[in-house]
Amino acid sequence: MAKKRNYYRYELRDHRRIVYVGVTDDPARREDEHKREGKRFTSMNIVRPAVTKNSAERWEEEKLEQYRRSHGGKNPRYNKTES
Repeated sequence: MAKKRNYYRYELRDHRRIVYVGVTDDPARREDEHKREGKRFTSMNIVRPAVTKNSAERWEEEKLEQYRRSHGGKNPRYNKTES
């Protein structure tokens, strides 16, 4: 049986700046949650196509590592700091 490909990878941007990287199975709900939490962003960019949960989580880790390498070890504004 094929694994479900129902997870979306996304970036919140404030103009050109990435302020959050994440994954979700419901982009509209997640965007509303971010707005209710007071996060400021101008767009939510969905990376297509939908993928499995494992693939989405792997992408998120890799995207954050890539971001940190080019931003002095810091995460995007709204992603939690690595423990």
